Amino acid sequence: MTHPLVSQIVDLATPIAEQLGLELVGAVFQTNKKPPVLRVDVRNPKTDTSLNDCEKMSRALEAELDTSELLPDSYVLEVSSPGVSRQLVTEREFMAFKGFSVLVKTYAPYNGKKEWRGNLQGRDEESVYLNQKGKAIAIPRDRIAKVQLDEKR
Repeated sequence: MTHPLVSQIVDLATPIAEQLGLELVGAVFQTNKKPPVLRVDVRNPKTDTSLNDCEKMSRALEAELDTSELLPDSYVLEVSSPGVSRQLVTEREFMAFKGFSVLVKTYAPYNGKKEWRGNLQGRDEESVYLNQKGKAIAIPRDRIAKVQLDEKR
């Protein structure tokens, strides 16, 4: 069921996206999380949607939401692009996409598998950490060929 605030948030977010040259694709308000998560999907109709596009939208929308009183309590704002099959490389990208579904591919089988799917929990010098249905998994970085956002989820 769509949260009643979603249509108001879409009304607020659409002109912001348009000012930035973006298109609002959708919004979801997940109230089952603490704090609740507001996910807004945007796309750049002229080119591939970049992390920079998502960041600009995030800052502009957050400023509007903070003054609008639509969401008086704390919440987490996630701005993303649907179907972004992009590889995560930089520390900033790993931080920005924490909690997102990712696909990790290893050079050779690790624990019998070459592909791992789960929600990104982060990374450190040694490993990339995933959450698979509540189970924490650490995959050694020296075994990893690539980490990308998982568009199948």
